[in-house]
Amino acid sequence: MRDLANGQSDDAPLATSKRHEAAAEAAAQITDAQGDTIVNCSLTVNKPLTDVYAFFRDFGNWPQFMENVVRIDVADSTRSHWVVKAPGGTTVEWDARVTEEEPERLIAWSSEEGADVPNSGRVTFRDAGRRGTVVTATILYDPPGGMIGKVVAKMFQREPAIQARRDLRRFKQLMETGEIATPAMNPKQFEEMGL
Repeated sequence: MRDLANGQSDDAPLATSKRHEAAAEAAAQITDAQGDTIVNCSLTVNKPLTDVYAFFRDFGNWPQFMENVVRIDVADSTRSHWVVKAPGGTTVEWDARVTEEEPERLIAWSSEEGADVPNSGRVTFRDAGRRGTVVTATILYDPPGGMIGKVVAKMFQREPAIQARRDLRRFKQLMETGEIATPAMNPKQFEEMGL
């Protein structure tokens, strides 16, 4: 069925679209959008909207479920500094600011000038009744090193599309069970797995 409001012919995420204008459509929904590679994923968390949004809105919580985030230094309610693992044991850094926020509905951000990985994104929250809350993340980014850098990042499981799916699943586990399952049997294996 065609959605006349946004021009999509179905409800599939923009990231799966074969249309060239999909990234531009995503960028149009994000204030101060940066990046031309799109990542989009969605899942349902079996918790009330207010709980899910409150936990997600506290950026200090993000390293708990984002496996490649080394740290996030929260400057204030709209600004933060990110340090993220990259291929080859390196890290990338950027400053980000919240560009749009509607409590219990959406949070959007954009990286500041000089980011190692220019990026922007938007996370929306929708009440799913007894099923919980639907969380949808749309991220735009410019991979360091262009297409070659993207391929290398994908080989090392550090590519944002892979990370976003994993991180949302980890967020779901943390919200629903209070912990994140791992196959590591001890701290040394946990470290070796890069978790």
